[in-house]
Amino acid sequence: MTDRADRYTLGSHHVRRIGYGAMQLAGPGVLGPPADRRAAVAVLRDAVEQGVDHIDTSDIYGPHVTNEIIREALHPYRDGLVIATKVGAVRGPSGSWEPATTAADIERAVHDNLRNLGLEVLDVVNLRAMFSAMGPAEGSIEAPLTALLDLQRRGLVRHIGLSNVAAAQVDEGRRLAEIVCVQNHYNLSHRSDDALIDELARRGIAFVPFFPLGGFTPLQSSTLDAVARRVGATPMQVALAWLLRRSPNVLVIPGTRSTAHLRENLAVSALTLSDGDVAALDGLVARG
Repeated sequence: MTDRADRYTLGSHHVRRIGYGAMQLAGPGVLGPPADRRAAVAVLRDAVEQGVDHIDTSDIYGPHVTNEIIREALHPYRDGLVIATKVGAVRGPSGSWEPATTAADIERAVHDNLRNLGLEVLDVVNLRAMFSAMGPAEGSIEAPLTALLDLQRRGLVRHIGLSNVAAAQVDEGRRLAEIVCVQNHYNLSHRSDDALIDELARRGIAFVPFFPLGGFTPLQSSTLDAVARRVGATPMQVALAWLLRRSPNVLVIPGTRSTAHLRENLAVSALTLSDGDVAALDGLVARG
């Protein structure tokens, strides 16, 4: 990764703004093992060799699969590598995503992550609100966050973040704990958190968009394609570059099973978009 990649604070660390999201390392539907475990191990090792110092994961991916692969590939972990995970959900028998927010659920999830990652303390744990699996929905997060705070006081968790939350839940969380990051669905065409990103930036809190390239439905736009041709990049590289331009507190965590695709993602740190390119991309939401 080029030295032009800038950094932002994530808890007690100052990480590169392009990290790696491990969800795709599980099998189809984020269930079971990958078709090629050796390739999954290889892409993780290459990510770290290329300078990635921030990996996003969860023990619900698989379940347990991605964390076990991360441990196989990278343990013992090099100094400065931050592994962020999340709790608050479990997988149902048919693969559904179900709430798991009692104190016992939170403690079990933290211990699962510790065991499968081979850690004694978790760098960052994001509490995922599960009032709706489809996106943020109103409701108090005090009870599960209090349980997570207890685990932090016991030395099992260094830093706490929030995921899938509305602005009011961020405010509630900040009244109870030091929140180091917010992880919500956000990308070039899904921009309901614009105001939240700006508020978090004012407070020095990282915003980590999941599905930065559209998730299970990749971004598609003639405007995106045109900008990509103009700058000599792929549309997905341009979408990532736009996120990095969006605000200095944005950390992107694109995932991939391919080392070639990984290196395309990391090359975005050297990609420059003009003000005109950014304006054209900004207009995509207004045009629907």
